[in-house]
Amino acid sequence: MSRTIKGRAHVYSRAHINTDEIIPARYLNTHDHAELAKHAMEDIDKEFLARVQPGDILVAGEDFGCGSSREHAVWALRGAGIAAVVGTSFARIFFRNSFNNGFLAVECVGAAAETTTGDEIEIDVDRGTFRNLTKGTSRDFVPLGEFVHELLDAGGLLPYIAKKNGTTYAPAGPQVDVKLTSLKG
Repeated sequence: MSRTIKGRAHVYSRAHINTDEIIPARYLNTHDHAELAKHAMEDIDKEFLARVQPGDILVAGEDFGCGSSREHAVWALRGAGIAAVVGTSFARIFFRNSFNNGFLAVECVGAAAETTTGDEIEIDVDRGTFRNLTKGTSRDFVPLGEFVHELLDAGGLLPYIAKKNGTTYAPAGPQVDVKLTSLKG
């Protein structure tokens, strides 16, 4: 089974973009992903939400998602339609929050430097390959482990645990559809 995801790139190559810049703290009074999405990246790029289409890919520099450990950052990006984040590196808590919430994050050194906003990107999750289809370039990254694939396929840690226990996970508040069906081969 091959798991690939394609989308247009939105590049933010600056190092140390923190969770307060991904979703400002003044909007943390909700868990509604669609509501959070309305403010994703707004303090960095006021036009972000107007440009993003479902399935697009955010390409970031070093230490993306540093700062506080809020899951809201992942929820806001996913709610905005971002299918995955490719970063030079991630803050560990953001990286783990991504998988725990069924959201794809891959570390690929050099991807941000070789990508321009609007480029068509393809991520082959199984092979560990990041391709810039617009520029015809390719970079390898360390493929994700089978457990991470299981988390992504389940929709995150809580649905994964519920499935293992033979139950169904039902989130408490309003949510957007978070299944990454484009990852399934």
